[in-house]
Formats: sequence, structure tokens, C-alpha cells
Amino acid sequence: MTDRSPLHLFQAYGVELEYMLVDSETLAVLPVADRVLQTVAGGFESEVVQGEISWSNELVLHVIELKSTEPTPNLASLEAAFQQNVSRINELLASMGGRLMPTAMHPWMDPAEEMRLWPHEYHRVYETYDRIFNCRRHGWANLQSVHLNLPFAGDAEFCRLHSAIRLVLPILPALAAASPIMDEHVTGLLDTRLDVYRSNAQHIPSITASVIPEPVLSREQYEREILRPMYDDIRPLDPEGILQHEFLNSRGAIARFDRGSIEIRLLDVQECPAADLAICAAVSETIQALVRQEWRSTESQQELTTAALADILRATTRDADRAQIENAEYLAQFGIGERSCSAGDIWRHLRDVLPLTPPEQPAWSTTLKTILEQGPLARRIVSCLGEAPSLGDIRRVYGELCDCLAGGRMFRGC
Repeated sequence: MTDRSPLHLFQAYGVELEYMLVDSETLAVLPVADRVLQTVAGGFESEVVQGEISWSNELVLHVIELKSTEPTPNLASLEAAFQQNVSRINELLASMGGRLMPTAMHPWMDPAEEMRLWPHEYHRVYETYDRIFNCRRHGWANLQSVHLNLPFAGDAEFCRLHSAIRLVLPILPALAAASPIMDEHVTGLLDTRLDVYRSNAQHIPSITASVIPEPVLSREQYEREILRPMYDDIRPLDPEGILQHEFLNSRGAIARFDRGSIEIRLLDVQECPAADLAICAAVSETIQALVRQEWRSTESQQELTTAALADILRATTRDADRAQIENAEYLAQFGIGERSCSAGDIWRHLRDVLPLTPPEQPAWSTTLKTILEQGPLARRIVSCLGEAPSLGDIRRVYGELCDCLAGGRMFRGC
């Protein structure tokens, strides 16, 4: 979050949104992120501060990240700022024949042929990743996400926050799945990004593990049981230690002790910042209720095994809101007394018992209602396209999604 005095639980938020750069006519990926940053910075900088929002590079040249420059105490304040910066980047891209595309995966990109690594500052990090893992694959070159950073101060706060986040991770695709198409085909998974993300570092399993992080109680335990095994496992392939830092951890939520925060990584990017922030608000409010031990104690939360949570995540990766969860102990963690219900039912229950969106942003309540009634973005895309769309159909719908991002509006299907 910052290097200043530590922030305590839920005092502030950090949000990062990743977008694809595509050709404005064909919607093919357009590897010009360095030129966009050069235009505003005067050089090939990896990060450019634009007031409340900063722009930065990612692994590949067809992706740009927008992020809150400083931790903000109020998520609602970020919507207009993110949308203004989307408009500014689209203006710059227009002169390069491009525009921004939302959603978590490009629907027909061929990573083996089209991926271009960031070649400027920090390029050694990206080149090392590519050498070890072969980044010319979907799990590296074609995935765009939202990162939500939540602060903690000290082991006690870390333990409570980490325990709560573990429980929420498996049901995030029910709200945020936005990647139903890959290689021109409907994959049968609503969150294909998470499926390819899960296997992107298979030959060093300790890096991603089960995506759901293991239950840990302190920084010392985290470093001993999660970070140190990763560093040991990758050392033969990375003798210079280029990747032996906290960012190597690819679980769905990672502790950033250098920032005093936990970074949640399982959210697909949506069709506009308003939708992303409405989801971030709902996720944060749910985590706060778990941290307050609204339904069960922190100790009870920690008893849910990583394997059980990973099973739920695999189900929601496939079916999102319609995934059936038959784990009574898990449901009880959210105050649900049933033995079985869908992931969407959990979020509808949470909407009824918690203020999932802030009162100063009534439009977010409408956004959440659309998601809970019509399904996450991936479901709305598939319902519009059908199970066997043509490339022309896909291009038409994703062009509409680009328009949604440019206009800051929801995609409501065809």
C-alpha cells in the first residue's frame, strides 16, 4: 500500500484494473503499451502518475494497468477517476489505431504468435519469467484481472484478514467471471482465465499450489510455509534471485508484507470500472463481516481445508453463479443453514443481510442487482452469442464491450 505508517484493517483500499489494447477496427491485440506510456511520460517509463490514478506496464505490450496511486479510504471516489483515465487512454490510442478492450481474456488471440514482452524497465524480470515458464501461453499472455488490496497491521490483523479472504475466494467467479471464450470458442467454463491461471506454473507447483492459500496465522509461518518453499524450488532455475520476491507467489490472494496488504487476484476485469468497483465493494463488505466474526469465529474459518475450498473454486470456475455448493460447513460460515445452495444464492443471501454497496453509490446496487439476476458478465456474453458463435459474432459482441468500457456502462446482453 505505502511505506508510511501502517494502515489498519479496512482503513483504505488499493485497486488495479488491467485492460487489453486492441486494433480499433479488427479488435486484434495491439502491442503499443510502451508507446502510450511514452506519450505521457516522454520516455519508456514503467509507471506514470496521473493524479489519483497511475498507469503502468504489465508483462506484455498489449496490456496496460490502471491503479489507484495511493490507498484510498473510499472506493466510491475511484469510479470517476478510473473512467476519466480510460477515456484519456482511448484518446491516445485513437491516434495509434487502437482502443481499450475489457474482459479477462482476448477471445481469439494466439499467444504463441502475438505475444510481445515488455522490453524496457524491469525487462529482466519478464524475460526470466518467459525463460522459465514460457509465457507465450494463455495463462501468461492473455489474462486481465482486477487486484483488490486490503491493508493489515501486525500478525493479529493479518491472521483475521487472511482467514476471511480464504473463504471468499471460491465464490468470486459467481460475481466476476468474464472469460467464457478462448481461441474463438466458447470453452464451457465461465472463468477460463482462472482455469489457465491455475496451470501456468505446473512444473513448480509451490508457486500456485491450489490457488486457495493455505491457512496461516502469522508472517513467520507464511514465510516459512509458503514463501521459502517457492524460493527454494525456483532457485535452480533462477540462481540470480530475480524472481525470489513476494510477487512470485501466484495464489489467488497473496500477502504483500512489503506493502502491509493482502492482494486478491481472482477477480476478472469487467466491462467498465463501475462494475469492477461495485464487485470490489461487495467483496470487501463480505470480508469485513467475516473479520467481525459475524457468523463463525476466526478459528472456525481456519478449519475449512484448502482442498475443500479449492473444490468449490473449481466448480465456480466452470459454472460461476450456478455452481452447486454441497458443503454445509462452508455455507455456515456465511450464516446459511442449508446443506446445499448455489454460489449465486450465497451472494443473494449476503445482499439481504449486509450493505454490500455504499449508500453514496446507489448505482452500484443496481449494478450488483444486474449481476445477481442476469449472471456475471461471462454468462451475459454466452447468452448473447450461443454455444457456437462465428468469429464475426464474437467480434460484434466484443466491439460492444469496448463501447461499454468507453461509455462507462453495463453490458446487459443482446
